[in-house]
Amino acid sequence: MKPLLRVMKALSDPNRVRVVKLLEDRALCVCEIQKVLGLAQPTVSSHMKILEDAGLVNKERQGTWMIYSQAENSESPYVRTMLGELRGWLDEDVPLQTMIKALPEAACLRAATLKN
Repeated sequence: MKPLLRVMKALSDPNRVRVVKLLEDRALCVCEIQKVLGLAQPTVSSHMKILEDAGLVNKERQGTWMIYSQAENSESPYVRTMLGELRGWLDEDVPLQTMIKALPEAACLRAATLKN
């Protein structure tokens, strides 16, 4: 039962749900997530740790940047189910849609260096 509860607790915070939704289309670094959510870096890192511990996100270091993505290929049926269900949810949530639209403006230096 612990794996299920870990996933459910991770998704019990609105900002963590927003992060999971923001990661639907592409991987993001902490600074991009921070800019869009308007939260301090330590707060975002704390949220990311909870999501990672629940198995909802993967992280990868690229130079000095920590890149997060959804754990779409998770072995956990709870993670797969919740990520799948969240794909169809919150499409009408105005604050979330505003954040998604702001992602290009929040692109960090890492994104600029990948384009060059």
